[in-house]
Amino acid sequence: METNLPETGAAVRKPARMEWLDAMRGFTMILVVANHVSTIGFGENIKTSAALSFFVLFRMPLFFFISGFLAYKSSFLWTGRSLSEMLWKKFRIQVFPTVLFLLVALALLAPDFGAGMMYALKSPTKYGYWFTWVLLQMFALYYVFSYFEARLSPRRRVWPVAMLWAVSLAVYATLYMPAWFSYHKAPFFQYSSLGQTMMYFHFFLFGNIVRRYWGRAQRLMDSGWFLPVVLAVAFFCVMDTLKWHTLRLQWANLPRTASMYLLLTLVIMYFRHYGEAFTGRTRLGRGLQYIGVRTLDIYLIHYLFIPHVGAVGAFFNNHRGNFVFDTLVSVGAALLVIGFCLVTSNLLRISPWLRLHLFGRK
Repeated sequence: METNLPETGAAVRKPARMEWLDAMRGFTMILVVANHVSTIGFGENIKTSAALSFFVLFRMPLFFFISGFLAYKSSFLWTGRSLSEMLWKKFRIQVFPTVLFLLVALALLAPDFGAGMMYALKSPTKYGYWFTWVLLQMFALYYVFSYFEARLSPRRRVWPVAMLWAVSLAVYATLYMPAWFSYHKAPFFQYSSLGQTMMYFHFFLFGNIVRRYWGRAQRLMDSGWFLPVVLAVAFFCVMDTLKWHTLRLQWANLPRTASMYLLLTLVIMYFRHYGEAFTGRTRLGRGLQYIGVRTLDIYLIHYLFIPHVGAVGAFFNNHRGNFVFDTLVSVGAALLVIGFCLVTSNLLRISPWLRLHLFGRK
């Protein structure tokens, strides 16, 4: 819960953590690693995999939702100084370690370091290391927005963030309208990964809006009609996205986008409702929370430990529809990779200097 103390850039009393939120972030991190194990390590085809094509609908949207949810600080004092401090803090935490681990990954994994570097620069996904760079862009946009929003009276702060979310959603829609928009294919968008930012920023803002009106959101989730409606609409949207394909061209993105929002809502409702199972008093809760608070470490390191077993992917590509088996194999392998990541992270964290500059922790 938020405190009533004014925040500046200095150290203040932190609000109590939502344990289920940390656990949910850990759950999402497991799905991220499982996806990379399946696609990069096993060579599975995401378009034909029953498990991958489903989890991809809410995996990254949920991550950005959580980031936006945690970004909102109701009592933060936005000044020119605090804005510059926040921007520098995010830049230092997210750019330096990302570049360093990208160089390490290229040195260890790329057949040719120079060619791999050029590919990473030109690719919007940056050899896999796009997430922190894109998240930095989102935080920069949000912090600048918050600085100007703070200049408004409290009564006028209701609509700006909603309008920004609507605009970001409209911009996102242009990515799936090739007959009308192709600007995002320009080299600038590839080098900057701005297209990736446009693809996910509306989820960040959605999480921010939910946090701002968390009391109302909880009452809505607890109402008797909300869950049945979300389940029913989600079923039809997901089925149309993965199987029916009743809509064509850019219109096909409508049920896909609805699926993303509805599925992430269901995951949030599940973790919130069963929050007692994800506290530090349970083994499951402690495990997921530990992964949740180490997501940066795991994200930066996990590419170095992905197993390359093409025979597994060949099996699943030839035997489609094994949702449970496919999920168990990929998640099981992901947990092993995460274990190696955490051991490596703990080793690096022995050094205070590395702990600060690689993971932003003193």
